[in-house]
Order: sequence, then structure tokens, then C-alpha cells
Amino acid sequence: MLATSRWPPVAGWPQTWYAWRLLMPALAQDFQVVAVDPRGVGLSDKPPGGYDTGTLARDLVALMDALGHRRFALVGHDVGMWTGYALAADHPDRPDRLAVAEAAIPGLSPAPPLLGSREVNDRLWHFAFNRLTDVNEQLVSGREHLYFGHQFATKSAKALPDYAVQHYVDTLAADPEALRASFEFYRALDTTIAQNQERRTRRLALPVLAIGGAENLGASVGETMELAADDVQGLVLPDCGHYPAEEAPQAMLTALTAFLAPYRDGETAEDAPTARVGPTTPACD
Repeated sequence: MLATSRWPPVAGWPQTWYAWRLLMPALAQDFQVVAVDPRGVGLSDKPPGGYDTGTLARDLVALMDALGHRRFALVGHDVGMWTGYALAADHPDRPDRLAVAEAAIPGLSPAPPLLGSREVNDRLWHFAFNRLTDVNEQLVSGREHLYFGHQFATKSAKALPDYAVQHYVDTLAADPEALRASFEFYRALDTTIAQNQERRTRRLALPVLAIGGAENLGASVGETMELAADDVQGLVLPDCGHYPAEEAPQAMLTALTAFLAPYRDGETAEDAPTARVGPTTPACD
């Protein structure tokens, strides 16, 4: 089939477009896949500011304008899920469908307590650390593999290949500006939270697919999106942690293919029936 539908995937922290490498060849048979490195990531520019999700969403809209794409389906993981929600809320005339994976959304999801359980602390402690000014860069510089390697090792149910982890770490270690920019998404959270508290007053009407890994966020991804959208399908992938595009690429590909099929076939969010992607798998505790 001629690849005329547009599909920009946005990876999460601390990854790049490379996170989508196992899905892109198959999806490119039916879509124009635009794998995006947002500002601060990979080979993209690393300006001093603009890491709130409102600005990140405008960046993506401007990119799609430059490429000549008015409408598109959007897929976002982790921080890419934050951006996807912001874009769908701030620019509702642009995306036809939204698929998201493995994130809570600050300002939309309930905030965890400061002194929560050890499990919650182990999962979320990097939020507070990443929001610090300067000292986190000083502590991580020269120890990028220790810090980011720990993130990948503790959040995945299936270990990511060593070469992939090394690629992400090398990208961050190669340039002090890359390390700084990796923290800026978190340093901008005060602005993003305020934006999301306003966005939550405007419900999303487009179809949303919310994917969680059973060994990480599980069904809570769908529960998060139900706070913001009226047409949400929740899907939990078994034996999967925080990185479904790399831990469970075939299962994620199957889910995305089914969810995006109406869009691929030229139907819009207004006239397309909801595509079913299979039964929800209960999350494993």
C-alpha cells in the first residue's frame, strides 16, 4: 500500500528515535514514519529553554507543517506521552489518533506522596533528582553509564541489548549540552504541570490507545488517559516493563497496527469506528 498516512513516534527519556528501530520497518510499509528527536535529544538542537510540553508540542506541529502534513497519527512513549497529550489538547485539529505508552502525566495524574512506599520511590526518585539545578549534572558527568544504565536495568522486565543501552549512554555522554538538556524536561515541570491543570478542563475527543507494561505502570496508563479523554482503549503487555517498543516489539506492533488501521485506510477520527487491539491483560504486581 502506498505510504501516505503520517505517523510521528516520539521517544521518552533518556532515549532517542532509536527506540523505535524495531517497529519502523514494518510500519513504514503503510505509513510515512517520522521518528522525532525533540529539542534537546539526539542530533536536535539543545537550546537553554523551551522544554515545557506546550513548547514541545508546538515544535512537533511546526515540524509536521514543514513536512507538509496537516493531519497525522501520533505515538508517544514516556516524555513523548507528555508531549502527545499536550499536542492533542492544544492542537485538537491536528492529530487523528493518539497512542501513548508508559507514563504518568504531571498535573493530570495524581501526585504520589513524598514519603511513599519503597517501590514507588524506586520507580520515581529520578523525578526529584532530574529537577535539580546543576548538581545533578555534576554528579552524573563522567558516570553516565552508572546513572542511565541503572534506569534501563531497573525499569525493564527484559534487559535491553547492551548495544542499545550503550548507544543511549554514548549519546548523552558525548556532549555536556546533551546531559543538561536531558534534565530540562524535568526542570520545566512547574510550567508543564500548570499547563496540564488547564488542559484537563478540555476533554480529548480523538481515539486514544494507552499501553502499559505489566511489570511497570500496567493499567495505570489507561487510567491516566481516562482522566483526559472520552475514547480510551487500555492495553497491558505481559512480561514487559517500561520500554515496550524494545521489550515487546511484536506485541506493540500488533496493537499499533490494529489501532492505526482506520487512519491508514483514510478514515478520520470523526468517522472511523474504534479499532480493537485485543483484550486488556491484567497488570502483574
